[in-house]
Amino acid sequence: MFAIRNEETALDIVQDAMMRLAEKYGDRPVTEWPMLFQRILQNAIRDSYRRSKVRSMWTTLLSSLTPNDDEDSDPLETIAADCESDGLATPHRQLERSQLLGVIEKEIEKLPPRQREAFLMRYWEEMDIAETATAMGCSEGSVKTHCSRATHTLAAALKAKGIEL
Repeated sequence: MFAIRNEETALDIVQDAMMRLAEKYGDRPVTEWPMLFQRILQNAIRDSYRRSKVRSMWTTLLSSLTPNDDEDSDPLETIAADCESDGLATPHRQLERSQLLGVIEKEIEKLPPRQREAFLMRYWEEMDIAETATAMGCSEGSVKTHCSRATHTLAAALKAKGIEL
């Protein structure tokens, strides 16, 4: 079982699980609620862990390419601007960043439209699953599937080009 170390995140997960129980299973007998809640909570914890793992992977990759002084910036724009204006960086490092930016952009463009849309909303726009599902007009499960496939495709494509995450 996964451990949630952040108290606020843990409380949010419990609250979301309780809301799901009430919304989807409120008409069930009260005696069934403890087992249903346990399962919903376990799934919510797993979802949170997976989401943080994937977000961490992409954040780590992108944060290694961007400066730490501007949290509201678009990673791709920041990388491009940094490549052009970083007086401390060597020309070789600027070239590497520029090439990596190009590789990432091209691989994102190659994704199927729905995968690209879900990936960008979730990891660039930092929308949650429900917001992304609403924006895309699909179920939360579809968003999870699109994001998972996009992430695996991008990771494999970058790894094939020698870029390790």
